[in-house]
Amino acid sequence: MDPWRYSTGGISIALRVTPRGGRDGIDGIETLANGRSVVKVRVRAIAEGGEANRAVTELLAKALGVPKARVKLLSGATSRLKQVAVDGDPKGLGEMLRKLTQQETRD
Repeated sequence: MDPWRYSTGGISIALRVTPRGGRDGIDGIETLANGRSVVKVRVRAIAEGGEANRAVTELLAKALGVPKARVKLLSGATSRLKQVAVDGDPKGLGEMLRKLTQQETRD
């Protein structure tokens, strides 16, 4: 099952974030112990003062080709597991995410 859900105004994505991951990138899909699937994301930023959260929203905006203002953190501000909403065409965003998670992205 995909780690994102479609809504009328966009999609919400379940993420597992690795701060100080050495680079900014999307590393595919992982299934957690509880059976939930998440998109694995790593960022160079540290998890302090919201820096990693900002880096995650910027990375997703860039990867999905949407303005940063369209990417919002819904939950998990202080957790590695986050829920993020992206406003836009749900079908188009879902297809982009599928491509991004099937192959490891390169900077």
